[in-house]
Amino acid sequence: MNTTATWYASLIKPAWAPPSFLFGPVWTVLYIGIAVSFGMVFYRVLTKQIPALVALPFILNLVFNLSFSPIQFGLKNNLLASIDIFLVLGTLLWAIWSIYPHSRGLAYAQVPYLLWVCFATVLQLTVTYLNWGR
Repeated sequence: MNTTATWYASLIKPAWAPPSFLFGPVWTVLYIGIAVSFGMVFYRVLTKQIPALVALPFILNLVFNLSFSPIQFGLKNNLLASIDIFLVLGTLLWAIWSIYPHSRGLAYAQVPYLLWVCFATVLQLTVTYLNWGR
């Protein structure tokens, strides 16, 4: 039986790919920032400080972000994971654009997450390309 760790280890990855053990700590730190900043957005929506529509890209971003691991590691589907990471990136850019007029601080708080998602997108697309047809 091919375990998830064995499957991921068997994929061709670019030389610049970080070691697998790094992803857990990076995402842990990012998820703390996401929880705090997204929580502040939802609080501001609930207290009617900002329009409810501002929360939509944040909600969609969470859905797509939380869908990535089940797609990538559960389904072991690099193509769907590539599509999903584009949706994570797109909704994050939309979220930053949506919150910026209301709170520049919350917009800037997304920069570490944005940088990592940009990197993760390039990595995922590269892994998908390198393993196409395998």
